[in-house]
Order: sequence, then C-alpha cells, then structure tokens
Amino acid sequence: MGVAPENSGQAWRDKARLSGWEDEDAEQAFKTLSRQEAIELRKALPTLSPWLVVAMQSLAACFCGLGVWLVTGSVSSMWSAIYGGAAVVLPNMLLARGMTKRAESPMALAVGFLFWEMLKIGVAIAMLVIATKVLPNLSWPALLIGLVVCIKVNWLALLWRGR
Repeated sequence: MGVAPENSGQAWRDKARLSGWEDEDAEQAFKTLSRQEAIELRKALPTLSPWLVVAMQSLAACFCGLGVWLVTGSVSSMWSAIYGGAAVVLPNMLLARGMTKRAESPMALAVGFLFWEMLKIGVAIAMLVIATKVLPNLSWPALLIGLVVCIKVNWLALLWRGR
C-alpha cells in the first residue's frame, strides 16, 4: 500500500466542490458559543414539553375511541381503541417522567435515556400481550387504530415545534 500525499484531503475537497457534492455551509468555521449566547439560543428555539405530547396522545385516544364507537356502535370496539391508545400513552408517560429529571453528566443522560426507553418498550409489549385478558371482547382492528392514531401524534408534535 502506498502512502497518500499530504494534500490528498484538499484534492478530495476540490473534487467534491467541483462536482457539487460539498455543502456550502461546510466552508463556515465552527464557532463555540459563550454561556450567554447558548442561553439566548435556547430561549429562541421553540421547545415542546413531553407532558404536552402525552396529554395530546391521551386526547387523541379518547377521540379515537369515540370515533370508533360512532362508526361501529360497539362499546367493546370503543374500549379496544382506547386501550390501543393507552398502550402508547402509558409507556410514553414513563419515558417523559424519566427524561424530565436532570442528569449529572452526559453519560448519565444517555444511560438514563436507554433505561427509560427500554422500560417504555417493555411496558408497551406487555400491555399488548395482556390485552385479551384485560378486554374479553377485544377488537384487534380497533386496538390497532387507537395505537396508530396515538403514535402519529408524535408527528404532529414535530409540526407544532416548527423548524
């Protein structure tokens, strides 16, 4: 194997620039923010509380159950749709509770996120496994409708947040 010349990185950047592959923003230098600049930037960026998202998912589950009841006329289908929403809302409540605590270090934050996310997934799976025990006249299509509607609220939360 040969040794690459020292300017091979520059040659690669020149080829990328000529072919249009390089971003124009890549030329800008990285600037470290001061503490005050970081505080101002954080104030300027829109934030969305995870509890607000959970509340919107709960509301969506209730409306979904009502809609299923109006369409089918079946109370068991209504409860199935609401249970499907609850299989999203309750695990997300656990994640929101865990992630709103302050972490000592970035590593503790990452480990905490992994723990709460795994707990969320486990609770969601457990709720779906015991669904037939909780609701004897379970309607799987209604449950899936409630589940999907509540999951899609996360997309709406991204739209609320804006760019």
